[in-house]
Amino acid sequence: MSTALVTGASAGLGVEFAGQLAARGHDVVLVARSRARLEEVAERIRREHRVRAEVVVQDLAAPDAVPNVVAALAERAITVHTLVNNAGFGTAGRFEEIADGRDRDQLMVNVVSLVALTRALVPQVLAERGAIVNVASTAGFQPTPYFATYSAGKAFVLNFSLALRAELKGRAKVLCVCPGPVETNFFDTVEVGRSAAIGGRFTTPEAVVKASLAALDRDRGYLVPGLLNGLNAHLTPRRPRKMVAAIAERITRTALGDALTGTVTR
Repeated sequence: MSTALVTGASAGLGVEFAGQLAARGHDVVLVARSRARLEEVAERIRREHRVRAEVVVQDLAAPDAVPNVVAALAERAITVHTLVNNAGFGTAGRFEEIADGRDRDQLMVNVVSLVALTRALVPQVLAERGAIVNVASTAGFQPTPYFATYSAGKAFVLNFSLALRAELKGRAKVLCVCPGPVETNFFDTVEVGRSAAIGGRFTTPEAVVKASLAALDRDRGYLVPGLLNGLNAHLTPRRPRKMVAAIAERITRTALGDALTGTVTR
């Protein structure tokens, strides 16, 4: 039986990816920081889907995160067929007011650990003729003031995924998922709240993951779930970049109002 590893598997999209992959018959490895949440998710998956569900407790912002995850897999003799790089969080606010080191942690989780874990596990994925799913965001299609590091990191994830897909074509699938606002804990902070969605239309984790796995089945390169999100993502990059940034700054500043500094998590 093939195994899927899902990062950020204690909440939101990660839980949904793990559940839907388990429903397809995959064993799952759940990676996140919270042992209690992971154990709860793992137990539910074992009970409902009768598959193996392993827990690896790891903060992906730590410098030794990926070696620790790889060592845990080796100890349990697990080979990964499908890697879902879902873990991530975002900071919001004026760049100079965000807590020192917080954006560094964000990039470690959203970019550095994503690349390092992909590199560590890609030999297994290739041997299994499996798949890599990277979760980016519609924010990755444009510069977004007050989410400067987040949007830049997601642009990296999108471009990295598309380049890797071209390299691995015919040997493994690579899909980049770029959701708009999703009904997860991403926006549930006192400082920022749901205003951070900037007027976007919310969708559910179940719908995003269902569409993602269908796109993976069709070997799509990337997916923007939702018609309106898709239109915005494809039209925005065709406008002058400076103009896009200026418009985004005004819209985002207005939406966030006085609550410009905060941290949001997926």
